[in-house]
Amino acid sequence: MNTVSANVQKEEVKYTKLKRFNLIMGFLHLIQGVFMWVVSNDTSYPIFTNFLKFNVETFSLSPEPELFMNLRFGPAVAIFLLLSAAAHFYLATFGNARYRGNLEKGMNPVRFYEYALSSSLMIVLIGMLSGIWDLGAILLMFFINATMNLFGIMMEYHNQGLKKTNWTSFIYGSIAGIIPWVVIFIYFIGSITSGEAKPPAFVYAIIPTLFVFFNIFAINMILQYKKIGKWKDYLFGERAYIILSLAAKTVLAWIIFAGTLAPV
Repeated sequence: MNTVSANVQKEEVKYTKLKRFNLIMGFLHLIQGVFMWVVSNDTSYPIFTNFLKFNVETFSLSPEPELFMNLRFGPAVAIFLLLSAAAHFYLATFGNARYRGNLEKGMNPVRFYEYALSSSLMIVLIGMLSGIWDLGAILLMFFINATMNLFGIMMEYHNQGLKKTNWTSFIYGSIAGIIPWVVIFIYFIGSITSGEAKPPAFVYAIIPTLFVFFNIFAINMILQYKKIGKWKDYLFGERAYIILSLAAKTVLAWIIFAGTLAPV
């Protein structure tokens, strides 16, 4: 067997293993998502609107909170797991040919589309556990986090065939991504210092843990584009993304489940 043929065979093996890896990860997300949906209790958190109303006694405008809805956390946790499951099954089945073609170019848009939905829902749930219950704030957190992930797609598009990496999309995405965390930490610290009622212990675990996970995704991208060590192979970074995604979602899901969703 000549060198070219051996390299082709080696590449085929790598992509076959990655296809199988996506399939396994899809089932791991699916099992957890179904479990969370079926077994979790009915714990919910309120979402309010704060529209201005005129106070005839003081002749001034003031916000008047009104309940918009109660968000059940069990299905919400299940949804971000099931979104990942759907993405992995797509990449391992009828979307595999396109997936491979994109990987050979050094990109995977599906990854960031899925993150734009799943990680944005995750950031909303973390925010709500910190006391962010305003509908406007929740929508803004969701979409600015989604925007961060869409910058990830642009990062990969902009650097096609470039010898020197263009970091513009990465920088703008990082700015967008840090804002929801700034708001979360403001509310979290405020809830700790404002009175006797403190957040439950599991919230103390969630915020720093998931903050670290979210930032490791950025580090993985840096290592890919710097081509450091094993990250010279784009597929190594792709596997790292997949493992990080499963770990972050699993940690958040089970901490929330243990803290508030487990049946009594």
